Amino acid sequence: VQLQASGGGLVLPGGSLRLSCAFSGRTSSSYVMGWFRQAPGKEREFVAASRWSGGSPHYGGSVKGRFSITKDSAKNTQYLQMNSLNPEDTAVYYCAAAERLILSSMNNERNYPWWGQGTQVTVSS
Repeated sequence: VQLQASGGGLVLPGGSLRLSCAFSGRTSSSYVMGWFRQAPGKEREFVAASRWSGGSPHYGGSVKGRFSITKDSAKNTQYLQMNSLNPEDTAVYYCAAAERLILSSMNNERNYPWWGQGTQVTVSS
């Protein structure tokens, strides 16, 4: 499985940005697609995850209510819509994939064997 993240950039506080994660290779409806982020000097943090087959996405506490996951099945692409961005959201954002994760396992980066290259998001005035 290959993952390609894109869509990062510089945005003003309060602004919005949409990240994309396109995957190729072996596809499976049992995949879980996740997003993590890592700010300078900090550990990687869980952002959001969703089963490719459907169901309610799972969000990290710091982004709940501001970020949302959507997908385009025809393009094998998942999107992370980020609204009401603030400087604390500045980080490199990574998309990741795994198979057959239960809900309680989705926020652990060690459960994801496949990773994209990361895309930088900077929130600054």
